[in-house]
Amino acid sequence: MEHRELNHVALHVKNVEKSCEFYERVLELKPISRPTFNFPGAWYQLGNAQELHLIGERDQPVNSHPRSNHFALLIDDMDAWENHLQQMEVDYYERRTRPDGA
Repeated sequence: MEHRELNHVALHVKNVEKSCEFYERVLELKPISRPTFNFPGAWYQLGNAQELHLIGERDQPVNSHPRSNHFALLIDDMDAWENHLQQMEVDYYERRTRPDGA
């Protein structure tokens, strides 16, 4: 058996509305339709085949350390995105280059 690609990443969030505002306004992700569940949430398209699923009603503390649970988006212009985050007044960690150049 072979794994073809990543299908989705699911994140538990405390406030779905605030999270949606961040992903739509700051990261400019496009929402997609979501099946009806018995809990709040939202889904977003990531690239051609991947999705981000937000699951509401998180009641545990969030770990904001950069090595905690996270996902990474491939972008074309890091300078443009850093400028965008600064204009949106979003805190972020300074970029670091890995030993492999990524």
